[in-house]
Amino acid sequence: MRNILIAAAAVSAIAAPAMAQSMQSPTYYGTLGYSQLDGSQGDLGAVTGRLGAKFTPNLGVEGEVSFGVKDEDFTVAGVNGKLKHNYDAAVYGVATLPVTPQFELFGRVGYGTTEIEAKIPGVSAREDGDSWNYGAGANYFFDGQNGVRGDWTRRDFRSGGGEADIYSLNYVRRF
Repeated sequence: MRNILIAAAAVSAIAAPAMAQSMQSPTYYGTLGYSQLDGSQGDLGAVTGRLGAKFTPNLGVEGEVSFGVKDEDFTVAGVNGKLKHNYDAAVYGVATLPVTPQFELFGRVGYGTTEIEAKIPGVSAREDGDSWNYGAGANYFFDGQNGVRGDWTRRDFRSGGGEADIYSLNYVRRF
């Protein structure tokens, strides 16, 4: 029995460097672009930034933050108002399908929060909404580090807040 344990330990010691060589280090990336938020309450625009890590060629995670830059004007009973996207933040699990070295498809699922503000003269109301998010998109890389990304994400708000579709176009940088 003792000889079997010694042999198993010896095989493990020989195999450990081979396993370490087969594991790859994560690939990191960042994106910066514009997102169009189409929801039942209005169409808003935001600047969106993401940081992500791919742990394998097919699986990774990413975090996302957006800040509103395009508001929606509205009128209620003859009074003009403005709908504003303050911010949103989300975390996603990402599955990637490399099609060619330059082109890849991806799907993502995550959870986030969004803050929208409505203003009319003398009155302001803010609402935070937590949402389950899912979407798909594609990356095209011009070289090994620089590319473009287009994606669609659906936000299903939890507490009766409806849903919103987000369309995004971004610059991508691997590092």
